[in-house]
Amino acid sequence: MFSFFSQKSKLLSSIDIHSHLIPAIDDGARDMDTSIALIKELKGLGFKKLVTTPHISDLYPNNSEIILRGFNLLKEEIVRQKIDIELEVAAEYYIDEHFEELLVKDDILYFGEERYILIEFSFFTPPHNIENLIYDIILKGYIPILAHPERYRYWHHNFNKYRELKELGLLFQVNLNSIRGDMEIQNVVAKFIKHGLVDFIGSDTHHMKHIKILKKSLKDSFYKKIFKTNNILNSSISI
Repeated sequence: MFSFFSQKSKLLSSIDIHSHLIPAIDDGARDMDTSIALIKELKGLGFKKLVTTPHISDLYPNNSEIILRGFNLLKEEIVRQKIDIELEVAAEYYIDEHFEELLVKDDILYFGEERYILIEFSFFTPPHNIENLIYDIILKGYIPILAHPERYRYWHHNFNKYRELKELGLLFQVNLNSIRGDMEIQNVVAKFIKHGLVDFIGSDTHHMKHIKILKKSLKDSFYKKIFKTNNILNSSISI
């Protein structure tokens, strides 16, 4: 499905909207040294702005205060080491009752002037009443982005469900490393790209293994095709 070629990769968007770079806060960077190493690698690939999005879920019960405290420490270290890159913080919200409570209270970490919210679903069971939740998010003045829709296997054989959600106002962020994923994931990514359903791309960087795969993904011929058949919005977020 995807072909790999060896020439040097050319970054077609210098803004990454999905990563886990704040140290010791979720399943991403385990400490500050790792955070800095990952950021340096991303900068070396050509990224100029990183929106880091730690998990907020039952497994990682973060809140705005915890995330902002960790983010400020990371920014201080970036300044101390004179690393020329822009950082912004948001969150990756697992959709559950706790998220709905946060939405009611407007206790939401979003990014961009458009007030984008990055959300994710269970990988095992489809969400309930997601149509109503999308409506509620938009009514609150936010724009929901679904992280890595290609990874929700329960919809792989019901592709119309993706179309229905898109029509309701849900945007889609595909993981770049899914280009190098297993064949089923690759096939779904190919469908997204072919039908122009991709709104954002993201690295979803957690650790150095992801960086290694990312370097290969950026050299894949299908990386360029994403931009030919989709209106990718990453670059609309100001640097």
